[in-house]
Amino acid sequence: MSDDGCDLLCLDLPKAEAIRLTLPDAGRLAAWADAAKALTDPTRLSIVLSLREGGATCVCDLAWIVGRPEKLVSHHLRLLRAAGAASSRRDRRMVMYELTPAGHTLVDGLLRAAEAVR
Repeated sequence: MSDDGCDLLCLDLPKAEAIRLTLPDAGRLAAWADAAKALTDPTRLSIVLSLREGGATCVCDLAWIVGRPEKLVSHHLRLLRAAGAASSRRDRRMVMYELTPAGHTLVDGLLRAAEAVR
């Protein structure tokens, strides 16, 4: 057997059941996984870090900041909006993006975790 598994089939049923009862339902787990996935791409991560630093920012500025084409940045911003990490609003002819409270929480949590594993 591999080093990743037990050599014996055993189950601490009281412990396992107590832990299982603390897990959120499948829908909530899927939503959390989707939110976490929003930060797994380097371009999206650079975008959220830029929004964290600069607040509301237009797409063209974000494209210049992260050094990526505007169409690509727009695509990633749509994904961040869909995940609930960013929001947008039209300001005349520009579309401004900013982190949502959930987006701030995700970024802050990721940065704390990254610091802990250094």
